[in-house]
Amino acid sequence: MKNKAVLEGLLFVVGEEGLTLEQIEEVLDIKEEEAKALLMELKHDYAGESRGLRIDFLGNKFKITTKFEHKKYYQKLLENPETNTLSQAALETLAIIAYNEPVTRVQIDAMRGVGSTQIIRKLVAKGFIKESGRSELPGRPILYETTSDFLDYFGLSTLDDLPEMKSFIEESESCDDTESDLYVSKYKEEV
Repeated sequence: MKNKAVLEGLLFVVGEEGLTLEQIEEVLDIKEEEAKALLMELKHDYAGESRGLRIDFLGNKFKITTKFEHKKYYQKLLENPETNTLSQAALETLAIIAYNEPVTRVQIDAMRGVGSTQIIRKLVAKGFIKESGRSELPGRPILYETTSDFLDYFGLSTLDDLPEMKSFIEESESCDDTESDLYVSKYKEEV
């Protein structure tokens, strides 16, 4: 029972990357037959009508996905103006993609310093970014680039209309020039 819960957590953590049967065997330190049995149990658990997720085998990997029959509700949520706002992390990810496209998720993660799998998934669902092919890097990771919806949303004709990075760099360098002691206040208390 414990291994099944761990497997569920592992599939959630890796997200769209998924896990191969060999990875499951290695991480859980179990034999192939046991890994297959755990996957079948978990898949059966998700099969009921009371569940919104399922286990799929896509691209030689096992992944947690949403049920296709609920698609209209997911689209309704994404099209709702109240849920259509972008978080700071989403804006940061969009900026990285716009200034560096085409770019892989690993490259985005390296620039941000944190994982971006969920944010990328949301940005693809909102139509701001799309898959634009595969990199020649080992493993042939997916390349992402912005879409015309991204340009429309931000009122840009082309990516050339984006502000130049030079102005941001100069601005951040001017802020770094003035060091201040955190323990000394420029404000004086009047007695």
